[in-house]
Amino acid sequence: MRAAEQAVIASGVPEYDLMERAGAAAAEIVWRAGGSRDVLVLCGPGNNGGDGFVIARILRAKGVPVRVAALGESRTASSLRARAAWAGPVEPLQDAQPAGQLVDALFGTGLTRGLDPQAATELGRLVDLASHSYAIDLPSGVETDSGALLSPVPRFGVGIALGAWKPAHLLYPAAGRMERLQCAEIGVAAPSDVGRLAPPSLHPPAGDEHKYSRGLVAVVGGEMAGASLLASHAAARSGAGMVRRMAAAMETGGPDAIVTIGAQTAAEVERALDDRRLAAVLAGPGLGRDDRARERLNIVLQSGHPLVLDADALNILSEGGAGPLPAGAILTPHEAEFTRLFGDRSGSKIDRALEAARRSRCIVVYKGADTVIAAPDGRARIASHASSWLSTAGTGDVLAGLVAGRLAVTRDALRAACEAVWLHGEAARRAGAAFIADDLIERLPGAIARRL
Repeated sequence: MRAAEQAVIASGVPEYDLMERAGAAAAEIVWRAGGSRDVLVLCGPGNNGGDGFVIARILRAKGVPVRVAALGESRTASSLRARAAWAGPVEPLQDAQPAGQLVDALFGTGLTRGLDPQAATELGRLVDLASHSYAIDLPSGVETDSGALLSPVPRFGVGIALGAWKPAHLLYPAAGRMERLQCAEIGVAAPSDVGRLAPPSLHPPAGDEHKYSRGLVAVVGGEMAGASLLASHAAARSGAGMVRRMAAAMETGGPDAIVTIGAQTAAEVERALDDRRLAAVLAGPGLGRDDRARERLNIVLQSGHPLVLDADALNILSEGGAGPLPAGAILTPHEAEFTRLFGDRSGSKIDRALEAARRSRCIVVYKGADTVIAAPDGRARIASHASSWLSTAGTGDVLAGLVAGRLAVTRDALRAACEAVWLHGEAARRAGAAFIADDLIERLPGAIARRL
């Protein structure tokens, strides 16, 4: 974003014009949300504070009662100009009284250290006492590229991104400090291969499709039947045409449409996978980590089919208990599995996911409160603000089955992973509170129907 702004300035657009655009766009969002409720704008010494002065001036021109409190004097040319254009008084931050609406324009992107304790305390107090609160570009105290909290940060009602999403809008813990996100257009294009996960555009099967052309999925299970059953049920409701569960134990349950094949020995798994109609193979949920599980996984890795690897498959790989990882597979690790597989690497979660994808030549779905979907070519999509009720047993198995099903439908690994993560989150939204993993599966058809 900084590079994009500099390019616009180099083309002849004054920096102050960008500040006016940013302030006007943010003021419009505040005006639409809060109307004529009184507003307190907190301004810092840099250009984020300059945006705040522009916001205050525009809101006052609309008839909104506005006060401004500043943390010191303005220090940049553009912020000094914006402050001079504000005709009202400026009170010290430590003396500011609360208002119905609070606009945080203390510090935005590029912050390298936290607020001093007194300023952080005052910010928290004023946000808590406001009925509406807005963070301009980012909440003050947030590190832009990692989403780390450099000092205590209160929870804002709206995070107003200026021009483009920043990593901290989507990565936790910073993402958890903004209830809603809005992006304000300021006329600066910041093209990037990394972005927010968008709702997918799905399509119903063509009139002449059949179960194999729609996608045949195989789920290679192990001794723990429950996990592979959850994954199989999710794959069956993903839009794929058919699901075969290759079971080490013959427990069954759920829809009879899922074909369960007894495959206890390695030879039986190998024969079951010898089917060119297979469009996706999932291994990991309930696989186990013993010698038999390793043998089953090695056969999967050598099968030549498009693969989704989750849970125990990733743990076996991290232990060196399986053969080489085929390029193009989809890996779905949570934090601990990611660290075991790729090591404890530096950088933001986006950086780590992209490096893992490049090294493995696979699509990496790095799960968590924020999920980063990364491809070896540098593309990445970030999903956040999903239901916190997803932190329950079996939801990862459901996601793995959904990824495999969408891979069978689309035959495109990155697209399949993105669609599955979005549908998983939408199913959780529809399930409401206190759901279990099985409940997600029942909501998948409705989530898919929403995007047709």
